[in-house]
Amino acid sequence: MRENRLMSTKNLAVMGMFGALAAVLMLFEFPLPFLAPSFYGLDLSEVPILVGTFALGPVAGVVMEAVKILVKLVLKPTSTGFVGEFANFVFGCSMVVPAGVIYQLHKTKKGAISAMAAGTGIMAAVGVAGNALVMLPFYSNFMPLDSILAAGAAIHPAVGDVWTFALFCVGPFNVVKGIVVSLITALVYKRISVMIHSVQMEGRKQKIAIKK
Repeated sequence: MRENRLMSTKNLAVMGMFGALAAVLMLFEFPLPFLAPSFYGLDLSEVPILVGTFALGPVAGVVMEAVKILVKLVLKPTSTGFVGEFANFVFGCSMVVPAGVIYQLHKTKKGAISAMAAGTGIMAAVGVAGNALVMLPFYSNFMPLDSILAAGAAIHPAVGDVWTFALFCVGPFNVVKGIVVSLITALVYKRISVMIHSVQMEGRKQKIAIKK
């Protein structure tokens, strides 16, 4: 029954809308040169997805992440052989899914804060491992690995290999991203969730009227 409610026409429309909005936001990114080299850009695409995840649950979060990537590929074709898009999907899910699960269990202000903090921490950890094991070795096909590491060392002198790069550049970058996304989500969630739930209630009323 819960799955049927999630996959209702109204909810699918909401997930599609939020996923498409996230795709547009994904196109606009800005660097944080005091944390990571300029080829790492911060975007706010996780904000609508986190809002939708809190409202509809973690499964909806995965669906919206997938919609985001598909729409983004329509708007801007891949330049990384789909590896960058796949990584974005995995890193995004690593934040919104744990956050969604925790919030579903504790739908309070404290629960929301804990959910976003956990999501930020998990995304940062997955980002460190994913960059060290997959992303940096892959991007070394386009840019010499020594140049990538040198760009990181110019910001953090402790950088000397892919793991220290991921730990000192990517980790803090994702923590800041998670904090920014969480703060914006906290500011807009209540207002948007009221709109989502009103749409859901209207849909249920229509179904009841049809049955009668």
